[in-house]
Amino acid sequence: MQLRRYVLTRRTAAALLLGLAVAGCASRPATDGTASAAFNDTDTAWLQLVIPMDERASLLIDLAPARAGHATVAAWAEEAGRRLRDELGDLRELLEVSGVPDTRPHEGHDMPGMVTLDTVRRARTATGENFDRLFTGSLRAHLVQVRMLCASERTSGSAERAQDLAAAIERSAARQITRLDALPVPGRNTSGTRRPART
Repeated sequence: MQLRRYVLTRRTAAALLLGLAVAGCASRPATDGTASAAFNDTDTAWLQLVIPMDERASLLIDLAPARAGHATVAAWAEEAGRRLRDELGDLRELLEVSGVPDTRPHEGHDMPGMVTLDTVRRARTATGENFDRLFTGSLRAHLVQVRMLCASERTSGSAERAQDLAAAIERSAARQITRLDALPVPGRNTSGTRRPART
């Protein structure tokens, strides 16, 4: 069952990238034909999706130092924030190399795994264990989705630099999920199903 769910989710991620590449969220034409020659629609769709996902995640991570209830959650967030800033720098640089303008085709969209603005608003008023549960659950969903999108980019993209970056981000996300799952957050559920409410 777990394997079937994983395969289906991988297919969902691949379908999402393919759909974004050919439908309403498709990337704009590149301005430099030579620079963009190695980049196919999947490459640019992946870049234009992961960048806003990481930017949303950054909004949540930035709240952790002041609102986290457990020191290890704050420490994980600090390290994750550094990784995310480096990752965003690499992604933005690669988008520039692709020749596709940063037109923000996903502006206002809440894609699967993306930290929603409502989550950020709730996190701004949460503290302690309440913040930790919201934070770790949202960041785990983000990392899982980014990891799957990167796997799809590796198999369907054509630009070697994009595929190499996707592989590096995929490995980093896997390591971060492992560390995140080990954090001491009471009442948290990492299985992907909702816990019944306490009565």
